[in-house]
Amino acid sequence: MSDIKNNIGFGLRKVTTEQFAIIESSFVEGKPIELKAGLRFGMNNENRIISTFFSANLIQEKAPFLILEVGCHFNITEDAWQGFLNADKSEIIIPIGFISHLVMLTIGTARGVLHSKTENTPFNQFLLPTLNVNELVKKEISFKLDTVVT
Repeated sequence: MSDIKNNIGFGLRKVTTEQFAIIESSFVEGKPIELKAGLRFGMNNENRIISTFFSANLIQEKAPFLILEVGCHFNITEDAWQGFLNADKSEIIIPIGFISHLVMLTIGTARGVLHSKTENTPFNQFLLPTLNVNELVKKEISFKLDTVVT
């Protein structure tokens, strides 16, 4: 896995907070808390950008009290982007090792956003736990291209 991600040129272009909310009325001190986490992905072919979005909801009794979704938008080098194209250039395929690395970076970024948004509030006590990225990302990610790249 490390060889694949180390051979792909990329840089973090932008971080976005897609969603953030604290619903104080849904939180009760001492009640069990559940974490619901999710991933989604996006791609901009024209600008060679892969976007990873990580969401985390902290829930008590089926009601979220803290909602967070963070996006990291990564610019990919031209050579690496061309390497992601399938044989007939109708699809971009992101290898599992590389997308897992981007997800790991996005989760770390989400931790920082959560801290920043809850700083100096009682909700700053809630941290995102370490997550096994291999359980979140099970296979490569592919995007169909609207038009064939030449």
